[in-house]
Amino acid sequence: MKLFLVGDDILGRTIPSFRIALYQEEKQWKLFRAALDRKEKVVFDRLFLASRLHISACMMAAKPVRIHCIMMAILLYQYKQILSLGTG
Repeated sequence: MKLFLVGDDILGRTIPSFRIALYQEEKQWKLFRAALDRKEKVVFDRLFLASRLHISACMMAAKPVRIHCIMMAILLYQYKQILSLGTG
């Protein structure tokens, strides 16, 4: 099955893959990101990168509000980072 991205719409599939949904969610935060200073933009971008590490789990969760799963993936990543500080 071929998918076509036309603007923010995906043609050829009823529910977009989570990778596409994540991209769409990130686009919706564009104005928020634009208001950040340069260093904060880097941190903001890293948060979305952290959510990509757990994209399979987000996909399997199949939550109707995609930011919920993205935030959980970010929290999981951050919590793992905190725990690793105690073992070093």
